[in-house]
Amino acid sequence: MSQHRRRAPEKKVVQRALLVGALVAASGVGLGLWASGGDDSASGPTGSAVRQPSGEESSRPAVGPRPSPSRSYALSSTPRTIPAVRSHTPARGPGWRPVRGERVVVGDADLADEGRLLAQELGLTYAGEKDDVRAGDVRLSLNDDEGANPESYSLTVRGGRVNISGAADAGVFYGTRTLKQAVHGGGTAPEGVVRDEPAKKVRGFMLDIARKHFTADWIEDRVRELGDLKFNQLGLHFSDDQAFRIESSSHPEVVSEPHLTKAEVRRIVAVARERHITVVPEIDSPGHLGAVIAAHPDLQLRNTAGVATRGAIDISKDESAQIVDDLLNEYAELFPGGQWHVGGDEYQALTVSDPEASFPQLARAAREAYGSGATVADLATGWLNDRAATVRVRDRIPRAWNDGFFSDTSVEADEDIQVAYWTGKEIGARLPVEYLAEGREVINYNDEFLYYVLGQPQTFVYPTGQRIYEQWTPLVLRGTQPVPAKYNGQILGGSFAVWCDLANSQTQDQVAAGIRMPLRATVEKLWNPGTPKQSWADFKALADRLG
Repeated sequence: MSQHRRRAPEKKVVQRALLVGALVAASGVGLGLWASGGDDSASGPTGSAVRQPSGEESSRPAVGPRPSPSRSYALSSTPRTIPAVRSHTPARGPGWRPVRGERVVVGDADLADEGRLLAQELGLTYAGEKDDVRAGDVRLSLNDDEGANPESYSLTVRGGRVNISGAADAGVFYGTRTLKQAVHGGGTAPEGVVRDEPAKKVRGFMLDIARKHFTADWIEDRVRELGDLKFNQLGLHFSDDQAFRIESSSHPEVVSEPHLTKAEVRRIVAVARERHITVVPEIDSPGHLGAVIAAHPDLQLRNTAGVATRGAIDISKDESAQIVDDLLNEYAELFPGGQWHVGGDEYQALTVSDPEASFPQLARAAREAYGSGATVADLATGWLNDRAATVRVRDRIPRAWNDGFFSDTSVEADEDIQVAYWTGKEIGARLPVEYLAEGREVINYNDEFLYYVLGQPQTFVYPTGQRIYEQWTPLVLRGTQPVPAKYNGQILGGSFAVWCDLANSQTQDQVAAGIRMPLRATVEKLWNPGTPKQSWADFKALADRLG
């Protein structure tokens, strides 16, 4: 509040302050809420005249009552959001609530999508690019800080208006999510300035739609939920041994029923793009290709006895590479984001005691490609590099599961393939520090905390939000122990994952309910470094209030 505000008689000021304090104490309301005056004065917090609404404006139905002007306000408190904001500078003032029909304006046409979405959500009017200033406005703008994190933003509530600015549209969008949560349920965005940015640039959710079909509407609902929580990636694992779940024109014979049409996927991608979420597709290979092999049995890997290896394609055959590359190239148009997951895990040829003896065709192909001492693991690494090259040509950054990277091979995985670290339980799995010491970038999918496996097979148990919130950090890549903090910069972030091993164990609505708090805990730990300031009980109560 301005130091030059119009002064009231000393006795009235004292009485008003005592009254406000008593009301706050009696109600248990936090100091961030506005305190209304006891008169109908047209003076605002600075003592200047408040704009009187026109007849048209005064007839607009309010989403929530506008905080009344007063000469005295409690110092604001930090808005309570998930994830929590990183910094808030408090101030004295009424804060801001949406009034239906008031404006969202933008300072740049590139922010039109963010402006329209916020206006729709809060019952405001999207007015486009405007230079004038009105009471109640929410203004979205881009700043000229070229060195800033593109996901950072500032949110200023002052003088009955809101200004959200960022170095890029993603940051501005996250500012609108903070505002939306602050006013949820009739709440008030507190006076002051929020400055916020994520600790980690990968904040993901991965969904196995191969083993279990999820409807497009259900996936869109999750995208909206993820957007409001400031997640920025949605992984879709749509090909596995059980099914192939997206329409294909290049190989329609591999597609299972039911499946998503391309039109449905485009709609999911569009909803995600509007919320700055990149959809990361995964066609896992050379294992987990059972659905493709079912339509092409001649490509299935067989040992010297002629026994088929479940889900494994024979990577000694040129036709195997051709069909996988056909699919990767086809879906590049459908998924325009900059990331692609190429799988690489659990190739069953490498789980036997002597792969070269069991699969002589693979050993022969390895020697032909990489020299006399080459092994089946070399051939599998070459396959991974070739698939990475296929998506790289499409300007995608490849990632692969950690057990697709092997030690003691003459062929090394390409340096730019990101490591999706999920387990230390597989045969030949390497410790996380081995990848980090090589300088690789790693994404945390730790199956001890972040794997929601339907039916809880093997040793899996449904993860809880509380355990993630209290025990997990991005440094905890394997088991429960963190890697040294010096590697923090190489850990790009993390992803919570739903796997549908026993697909009928839960309905999709039960999945949505089961992952609700784990998702919130995960993004809290990816957005904010260090120990959370709230207890789990308080965090859960906040999540319940925000819906």
